[in-house]
Amino acid sequence: MPGATAAFGLRTRLVVAFLLVAAVSAVTTAALTYREARSAVLARAQDTAVASFREEVEQFVPSLPLDPDSLRWYLYDIAARAKPHPWIVFAEYGSLRASSGDRPVSGVLTQELRRTTLTSPHGSFERVVKDGSAYLTIGMPVMTRVVAGGDAVPSGLVLFAVMPMTNEEVDINALVTAARDGALPGLAVALVPALLASRSVLRPVRELRRAARSMGGGQLDTRIPVHGRDEMADLARTFNESAARLERSVEELREAGARARRFASDVSHELRTPLAGMLAVTDVVDEDAGMLAPDTARAVRLISAETGKLAVLVEDLMEISRFDARAAELNADEVDAAEAVRSTLSGRQWLGRVRAELPDGFRIRLDPRRFDVIVANLVGNALRHGAEPVTVRLSVRGDVLITEVHDSGPGIAPDALPHIFDRFYKADAARTRSSGSGLGLAITVENIQLHGGTITAENTPGGGALFTVELPFDGPASGCGAPGGLLSAQSGRGPAAGRARKETTA
Repeated sequence: MPGATAAFGLRTRLVVAFLLVAAVSAVTTAALTYREARSAVLARAQDTAVASFREEVEQFVPSLPLDPDSLRWYLYDIAARAKPHPWIVFAEYGSLRASSGDRPVSGVLTQELRRTTLTSPHGSFERVVKDGSAYLTIGMPVMTRVVAGGDAVPSGLVLFAVMPMTNEEVDINALVTAARDGALPGLAVALVPALLASRSVLRPVRELRRAARSMGGGQLDTRIPVHGRDEMADLARTFNESAARLERSVEELREAGARARRFASDVSHELRTPLAGMLAVTDVVDEDAGMLAPDTARAVRLISAETGKLAVLVEDLMEISRFDARAAELNADEVDAAEAVRSTLSGRQWLGRVRAELPDGFRIRLDPRRFDVIVANLVGNALRHGAEPVTVRLSVRGDVLITEVHDSGPGIAPDALPHIFDRFYKADAARTRSSGSGLGLAITVENIQLHGGTITAENTPGGGALFTVELPFDGPASGCGAPGGLLSAQSGRGPAAGRARKETTA
């Protein structure tokens, strides 16, 4: 299949595309919601903690110098009023270190926070991740006044609050879980409109497919119902308009073909009567040609020969017109294939010129008259356009009777081989006035196809042309009787030229 998407139907691709859009929308919405909610949760906790710690530090006025024990009790007191979560308060005063908790938290405090805290009277804060856990760290310098009413100056004591953000992490993880759990049902719900949308899109496509298949089957009056004014409705209208134009064109072609067939048939029938009279006259004149002057005798024989060719052409046209009108039928009978071929060769006096390999015992049901035309056309064509010796060979392969006609001539030109069975085709353009009508092989093909068989033409490696006819033993047969009229004797068709003239005049 061309392309990876060929393995999936249009419905599948539409549903997948719809779900993909829904998934991208859900993920994008969830990501934006998560970012905003996370920022809000962290900012709220951070602002509350910073404001509360700053307030506690501003109210803290220790008596200096401090000893570690008294400082630790101050830190316990500040930590007891922690908001929004418990703090661990850590103090640094010169080389003095004190903490309100048992866990050492000094490792969470960064040098950047310490530096910023010492240089800013309002303190500083930052969020730190340590060993996979998030902390909010706040640093505030303790200010004091040297003289009453004077400006506050740093006392040298710095307090740090370390607040684990465990609750915020739980809230954020809950947001992630909620977004994930909400996306899956959302996709399941989106599947329903995806199926409905694909159905509405595919319905006109299926109707178009059925209509195209129906038209391909010959029902040119097929049309598609048009609903709405969208692109699919425009496609349906375009299809209907194209189908209507195609139906009109095909009907015109059929009428033109029928007129052409009627014309050829009518002309052929109209020519038969005057040709019968002309053939009768030329038969009489031919008998007395020897008593005429040489020039007159040549003219008489030329008229006689051309009249015979015209009779052959008329009979061939009539036969072709029967095939075109589907009026040709088989009058089948069970015959011995070898005996039928020998009868054809004997009736045309070809037994001395044709090498026959005809094993007996091949009995087949076929139309003897049409089989006679098939063999006579192929052998006569080989004798006239090929070279002797000509070989006719019968054989059987499975349930197929094979008849081969092989000549010893130069073969068929490669550019002529594809057209050798075309009507009025002559491989040699210079043979415009040959004895044949150019319809012999075309009539042969029609007779073979009427039997349900096939024919092929090829050049053999040893030289010469080989025509192979394959007829099934159980080919179609009709006992309704063959249509009346004479099969032409072109290429030796008919037992003899004289017989063709007598039957034509009958």
